[in-house]
Amino acid sequence: MQVVILAAGMGKRLDNLTRNNTKCMIRVNGITLIDRALSQFSKMKLNRIILVIGYKGKELKEYVGDSYNGIPIHYIYNPIYDKTNNIYSLSLAKKELQEDDTLLVESDLIFEDAVLDKILSDPYPNIALVAKYESWMDGTVVTLGSDNIILNFITKKAFNFDHKDSYYKTVNIYKFSKEFSKTHYVPFLDAYINALGCNEYYEQVLRVIALLDKPDLKALPLSGEKWYEIDDIQDLDNAESIFADEDKKLKAFQKRYGGYWRFPSLLDFCYLVNPYFPSEKMKKEMKANFDILLTEYPSGMQVNALLMAKYFGLIPDYVCVGNGAAELIKSLMSLLTGNLGVIYPTFEEYPNRCEKHNIVSYFPSNADFSYSVDDLIGFYDDKDLSTLLVINPDNPSGNYISHTDILKLCEWTKMKNIRLIIDESFVDFSDFSYEDTLLLNSTLEKYPLLVVVKSISKSYGVPGLRLGVLASSDRNLIQDIRKDVSIWNINSFAEFYMQIFNKYEVDYKLGCERFIKERKRFFKSLSSISYLRVIPSQANYFLCEVIEKYSSSELTSLLLSKYNILIKDCGTKKAFSEGEYIRVAIRSTEDNNYLVHALKSL
Repeated sequence: MQVVILAAGMGKRLDNLTRNNTKCMIRVNGITLIDRALSQFSKMKLNRIILVIGYKGKELKEYVGDSYNGIPIHYIYNPIYDKTNNIYSLSLAKKELQEDDTLLVESDLIFEDAVLDKILSDPYPNIALVAKYESWMDGTVVTLGSDNIILNFITKKAFNFDHKDSYYKTVNIYKFSKEFSKTHYVPFLDAYINALGCNEYYEQVLRVIALLDKPDLKALPLSGEKWYEIDDIQDLDNAESIFADEDKKLKAFQKRYGGYWRFPSLLDFCYLVNPYFPSEKMKKEMKANFDILLTEYPSGMQVNALLMAKYFGLIPDYVCVGNGAAELIKSLMSLLTGNLGVIYPTFEEYPNRCEKHNIVSYFPSNADFSYSVDDLIGFYDDKDLSTLLVINPDNPSGNYISHTDILKLCEWTKMKNIRLIIDESFVDFSDFSYEDTLLLNSTLEKYPLLVVVKSISKSYGVPGLRLGVLASSDRNLIQDIRKDVSIWNINSFAEFYMQIFNKYEVDYKLGCERFIKERKRFFKSLSSISYLRVIPSQANYFLCEVIEKYSSSELTSLLLSKYNILIKDCGTKKAFSEGEYIRVAIRSTEDNNYLVHALKSL
């Protein structure tokens, strides 16, 4: 067998990264694509490796040399690489294609060894490796019939997103027998070039062959094996996360702070959402209005404040809408003066926006990090405090203060002239659910120093919309925050979501009830893991102490590398200097069961 690598292209979309190098000289985590590929191919029993070169071909040839680990390397030069596409590059190797069985690979690919193992171990001689179509993919897609026969190659013009679930993307790794090249591929390659010229792609030849009664070509779908095609700098960034070394992979994903839809096989137990809302009907209404929402400007702050006020039944002057709660937190913290009381462990977006010397820290003195209002009053009663922050339920501990006791805290802070910030982003997940909210006109008016913050993303399962609310009867504070944020700080999709939410409020309440049942079930399942101590929670996550076998970072890394599960390692959080802790989100029953299975397997 031989390998043919197409490496003549200019890689213009990689801009300055390919200004002085051909595409396969791009480095992913410090290793060039060509070095990685040659190292993988050297493990095979090959007669030779054929490199079709063009742009910066001389430099590539000097870099690679005439052999690699004893395998001879043969070069074919495409002198008109800047005027042709890859069909011409492959046609230059048509003589070589007919001399041996061939593995055909494009040079801008990165893949794990399992990808090669899969195609080489399959006994069928002529194979196009394919993967289920995902949103990040671009290029040739196919549809498959029974026994993985390729029914059709879908052109970009014929691509229909309504049918995307039936599409497979070609991985651009092919296995051709010598006979197939002689009887099928090369004759059709010649005919295609004669008819349509050299500015085409070699997959078009396969498209013609697939129409034959006996094409002798099958597809082989991948089943989770890792690969990526690098066409631009975004692809390179994604590839560096997917193919990071095991000791660096976790950090590579964590620093992205989301955007995990680019990695559809990743199961995200780190970020916190509602698995049971929005309803399918609500999503369909959003989709039905996609065109107009995409092409029209959103309203300004005044109109969106009216919508958010309607959303929660509040007076509009009490409300500020945020591009996620994070935008509102940033603005709020910049307006505060004096000392801030913070209960640790906590959601660190708040204290990170505050000078360290202004933070008055409280650490619960028990293994579950639980605390009561009396604990807080007892600790802070003699402290110089301007503002007290309470996350309820708390993040990451899941500690919950009842509505009655929260009102007791409101009374105490009012008496002490202390501003009280209550972040109730997770309150709808408590056993008393949405009934315990402080987002009531009567409550806000009774306690003018009360500020309530709520993340719509977390409670309502729409993190992609980036919605949050801050409410207070302190009109001056609300006006200052509104002036601080952009007039168009949310987009039309988020605005439309607020417009229609009330029609689906019953669905939301049912979703919260479903969630509470799943949390109870998941708690029992998670508690069966021998090396975890699961701390009871009233939120949509569990804080777990890793009591034996692993450190928190080891367990987090293992879940990512072995099962593509991302959880939160709390080892870096303040208050966890003793013990090892992780936080896991509560997702759907299916996802939760998969996590339990993974933990038991470990």
